[in-house]
Amino acid sequence: MEPAADDVSGFMMQTRLSIGRTPAATEVRSDRTPEQLAAARPHPEVRHAAKGRQDRIIEQVIALARDAAPDLTAVLITHYPDVETLDTFRPGETDLGTVAAVNRAVATELAAAGVRVFVQLADRAALRRWLTGRPDTQENRWAWRDRSHLLRGGVALKALGADPALARSRPKLGAAPGPLADRLLDAFADEGSAEFDDLVHDLLAAGRSNVLDLAVRKAADRLGHEAVEDLLGELLVVAEGAEMGPSGWAELVALPVALPASNVPDAAALRDGLLEAYALPATVDVRFLPGWRSPETLDGLDPAAVRRVLIDMVAGAEPNDLPPADADDLARKGFGFLLGLQVDWSIPLWDEVAANGPPLEPEEDEETPEDAAQAAAFDRWRSAAFEAAGCVVMDLVPLSEVAGEIDDFLADAGQQVDGLEEIRAFVAAARREAPDEAVVCRPEIIADGLELSLYTQSGRFLSSMAVSANKLPVKPEEILLVVGSLVPLTKEVPGR
Repeated sequence: MEPAADDVSGFMMQTRLSIGRTPAATEVRSDRTPEQLAAARPHPEVRHAAKGRQDRIIEQVIALARDAAPDLTAVLITHYPDVETLDTFRPGETDLGTVAAVNRAVATELAAAGVRVFVQLADRAALRRWLTGRPDTQENRWAWRDRSHLLRGGVALKALGADPALARSRPKLGAAPGPLADRLLDAFADEGSAEFDDLVHDLLAAGRSNVLDLAVRKAADRLGHEAVEDLLGELLVVAEGAEMGPSGWAELVALPVALPASNVPDAAALRDGLLEAYALPATVDVRFLPGWRSPETLDGLDPAAVRRVLIDMVAGAEPNDLPPADADDLARKGFGFLLGLQVDWSIPLWDEVAANGPPLEPEEDEETPEDAAQAAAFDRWRSAAFEAAGCVVMDLVPLSEVAGEIDDFLADAGQQVDGLEEIRAFVAAARREAPDEAVVCRPEIIADGLELSLYTQSGRFLSSMAVSANKLPVKPEEILLVVGSLVPLTKEVPGR
């Protein structure tokens, strides 16, 4: 999507497109006093020419916004309170009136097309702090976000001088649950439509969980058990994220962890280590609650409960529907997770859209250099967490994927030692040999292989099992967490 190339385009170029400078405006320095700025105002004939030029700029920008709207769900516009701030953010630009008029026109066009408009107030001091230690490039200036005071909805439009009534509002839903449930099932069957997600969000926002329950019952009658499972899964996925929070989009995430059978690590320390490792994308903020949660509690959450958890997390409250779990109980079961709220700040800035077009969806499985660097940082932190606390951290996933992530971990770990059942049988046989005594395991890493020796708590040797290196394509340490979920591990032979 390229801007039109005429005499106005030169006036608008900053990268490929921006607000430019009139000949008179380029004479104005942003450090002048208001009186000096007033004295530097152009002759009326110059102002008339500038006005005509401004109108042509706005026409072009409206056309650009109209072209971009189908590819945008939200956009961020920066509002400049004065000429000095404008000049700081866009060095050399001082045509504040044209910038404000363009922002107003863009917001009006995009809001009318159903795009959510957000506004941030430009702050010179905040920008300077942001640029400290970073190259002073256009991309880094664009990357600045006012993460504390983002405006949205009618308030955002009003700040730009646009009509607040253009802000998108929730549609009114019918009172009868039956037709709404049928509509939801029709939308679920249409895989290429966004209506399903939109309708679920509207129903949850309106507190209409009765419609969701009815749709599930109807699906059971019409489509069978498998379809019901698919429907419930999709409802949970939609419920865990919504248009709320400081950036306008927040979602529930989780960090599943395979725990040692003893000395469960401190959840808050693990959380702090991850956040300090810079292993998460710069476009997201993740806030983890300090305590451990049990994966088993997720089985009892319906979509309405998941949405309540999200609302509680956004409000900074402890979610009643997903309370902290007992650490000793988690140690016996082998797995826990950290519950987090992820706030997405990747909302596109209008200046970038104007310059480069709407952001493109990444190719499937495409990894950028930034992705590779974050993955490497995450793996380094994960290894350090194992060395320090004896736990295996899995990937950060949406809340709805916790069970699948743990199942994948167990499946992979089981394959790495010729099947988890072989280890289970080994431990079970030792316990039959000592039915009245506690059994512990002393693992030993030998070269790249692993030897497991089982003892009673009093120190009597029961049995041993060797796992050769060719059966361990990954680190033996990762296998130990699976073993630890079956039998307590000990570093020394008991009784010595």
